[in-house]
Parts: sequence; structure tokens; C-alpha cells
Amino acid sequence: MLYPKKVKHRKWHKGRRKGKGLATRGSNLVFGSYGMKSLETKLVSSRQIEAARRAIIRYLKKGGKLWVRVFPDKPITQKGTEVPMGGGKGSVDHYAVAVKPGRMIFELEGVSEETAKDAFRKASDKLPIKSRFIKK
Repeated sequence: MLYPKKVKHRKWHKGRRKGKGLATRGSNLVFGSYGMKSLETKLVSSRQIEAARRAIIRYLKKGGKLWVRVFPDKPITQKGTEVPMGGGKGSVDHYAVAVKPGRMIFELEGVSEETAKDAFRKASDKLPIKSRFIKK
């Protein structure tokens, strides 16, 4: 699973999760011929990214090259079960990335269009966001 090696601040503020705005960075195909683009705003955890990546790799078997265009760097904290109110913020549970509409999540190269479509369809089932297939 993906997570940062070293962080400046262990715990972050939660921030405002507004559904406004489109992704300006990482919204174009750069590496591959086919891509999977987000259509929603949501937090995607490192486990979900890894599950989608493995689904694509398993479907492709040995062909093609895959790029993961998102990295989970936002620490998500959680208090233990049955812990009463108060007592401060919980410890870091996992890492996630805030994905905006228009953000490229995966890119593929070296496979046919139909294969890429099927691989991304399998991966989108593993993610909590709606996505679209993009080609150059």
C-alpha cells in the first residue's frame, strides 16, 4: 500500500470537503494512451488505490504499463472503539488522497483499447468514485 515515508506534520486538520471545483493539476493524459478520469469529489484511501491497481494488473496479466497518478498523503485519524468523548485527537489510521472531478487516476500504455476499457471497468468497481475512460 502507498503511504508517505516521512511527513512534516503527523496529523492534519480535517479541512472543508466542499464538492466544488475541478482538478487543474493531473487532469490530462501524460504517460499512457488510455486513462481513468474521476467524475466526483471524494477521499480515496491507499487500500482502495491498491485494490484497483491489483485488479488492473491481474486483468492485464503481463502486457502493458500502468501508471498510478494519485498518491495518498493525507493522514486520516481515528479513535479506538468504545473510547469516550474528549481525550484529544485519535492516532493516524490510514492515508488517503482527496480526488476532484477531472483528476486522472490511472494511465495505461501498450494494450488494446478494449483491454484497457475492461481493465478500468474492473478497477472502477474497487473505487468509491464514478470514473470515465479517456483515450488520446
